[in-house]
Amino acid sequence: MQQRNWLITGVSTGLGRAFAQAALTAGHTVVGTVRSEKDLQAFEALHPGSAHGRILDVTDDAAVARVVAEVERSVGALDVVIANAGYGLEGTFEETPLAEVRRQFEVNVFGAVATLQAALPYMRQRRRGHLMAVTSMGGLMAVPGMSAYCGSKFALEGILEALGKEVAQFGIHVTAIEPGSFRTDWAGRSMTRATRSVDDYDDLFTPIREGRQKASGNQLGNPAKAGEAVLHVTTVDQPPTHLVLGSDALRLITAARAAADEDIRTWEDLSRTTDFAEGAQL
Repeated sequence: MQQRNWLITGVSTGLGRAFAQAALTAGHTVVGTVRSEKDLQAFEALHPGSAHGRILDVTDDAAVARVVAEVERSVGALDVVIANAGYGLEGTFEETPLAEVRRQFEVNVFGAVATLQAALPYMRQRRRGHLMAVTSMGGLMAVPGMSAYCGSKFALEGILEALGKEVAQFGIHVTAIEPGSFRTDWAGRSMTRATRSVDDYDDLFTPIREGRQKASGNQLGNPAKAGEAVLHVTTVDQPPTHLVLGSDALRLITAARAAADEDIRTWEDLSRTTDFAEGAQL
């Protein structure tokens, strides 16, 4: 396997760490972003000489651009970039403060966009590269109590799909990584939870919140296997636009897409009534 240079945001824990570990084990060089000096040292200790840490807040657009430019100069041309940094925000739509919704989008959407935009010009000039971002199964289906999170991931899905169509002409691949429930800290200490304030949602939401907390640390997905799957798609000539990870994600996304298709079929006659009778005027 040809040695490649990777940039992955958010490698201190979870899937970001698993992606980095898989790439490092395969002999690649990985630059990973973290939020503290302690995490930087821990990451570089994984594979001295091949693991390079950078402290970065992905919501600082100028800092993202500086880090990517510096990595291109000091480490080398980036072949694979994974915008992984993000977090979960749990809460019903009505109970979630607007400031928290904005923060969710700042990290999950704009942080990813800043990372990919910073790397894209270099890849475009070289006419090669692979841009990825971690969305979620919640980017293709939605569940109660995660409206802000799912909204941020749906938004990122749309951006990635359009981006892929724009840059295919340059030999650049774009993949949305859509994990299900993996055994990480995502649903535990990494989850931000809106304060409950409306009793009317108790019957629906209380069991959901309690179930998610109980399942934390016992999820079906194996992060190491997710890392291997992501590594694999970087080696094929035609990588997927959508990489679903986990049997739970496959089941829930398939059901959501089938429900959407059924809605479209049920109402297609009404949909057709909104055209001008004489058709388009070209």
